[in-house]
Amino acid sequence: MPTVTANGIQIAYDTFGEKHFPALLLIAGNGAQLTFWDIEFCEHLAQTGLFVIRFDNRDAGLSTKFEEAGIPDIMATIQAAMEGKAVQSAYTLEDMADDSVGLLAALGIEKAHICGASMGGMIAQVIASRHQGHVLSLTSIMSSTGNPGLPQGKPEAIAAVVAPPPEEREAYIEHNVQTWRKIWSPGFPFEEERARAFLETSYDRSYYPQGMARQNAALMVSGDRRPSLASIKAPTLVIHGAKDPLLPVEAGKDTAQTIPGARLLIIPGMGHDMPKGTWAKIVSAISEQTQHANA
Repeated sequence: MPTVTANGIQIAYDTFGEKHFPALLLIAGNGAQLTFWDIEFCEHLAQTGLFVIRFDNRDAGLSTKFEEAGIPDIMATIQAAMEGKAVQSAYTLEDMADDSVGLLAALGIEKAHICGASMGGMIAQVIASRHQGHVLSLTSIMSSTGNPGLPQGKPEAIAAVVAPPPEEREAYIEHNVQTWRKIWSPGFPFEEERARAFLETSYDRSYYPQGMARQNAALMVSGDRRPSLASIKAPTLVIHGAKDPLLPVEAGKDTAQTIPGARLLIIPGMGHDMPKGTWAKIVSAISEQTQHANA
């Protein structure tokens, strides 16, 4: 898999589609590798006339790991953030946003459509506010502004996501299949075969839970981003599941209300995931968004 040096780190990536098409950068969420963006999903996007780029964030997959920073106590970090206390992190969402823009520069791309899911959506939002000259459009999927007044996710969903995974391969896979069930879209059949295949690939490619812990700390320290998001000028699409148990749909509504002119697409029955049954609607919405921005 190709890598580039950007923002002082190594970033692993791959691409779909023709290089002369407008670029679409896909940013994965907390602890997720580039494999979060299913190959078939990326190919569907490429077929709409986009040069699709997916990559491993720092501390995930095959990109640079920040081992020397140690492993933060996630529950203590969450508690401190909820109490408004100072949160320490090895890096910030701004650093991760700079990684993304650095990757584009290394690939010779000046401007791109930016799309992120969950924490990746937060990174995408930071790019759109911090690097406005490099953004053709923004798509924020199942994400949030960091508004402390928003409803919290379901306790069982939060507990499942932050629970340390087992080290042994089969136990890791089984643990995470159950985690998927906790955040899955109730309006769509559970895709256990796909989940297991994804988790097997993830474990074999890079089992690295400490990276997820550091990314989570970066998320916690980012705080309320509404003031900066209000400055975004790029055409923006917000996609959110009506049944998201981790980041309730109010987070998507708040994002769309905060970013000037943003369009909101709420998908009935969708949770904190992207079942295959949502792909056609999501791909169509992103395609329409990018074509409008390119016009």
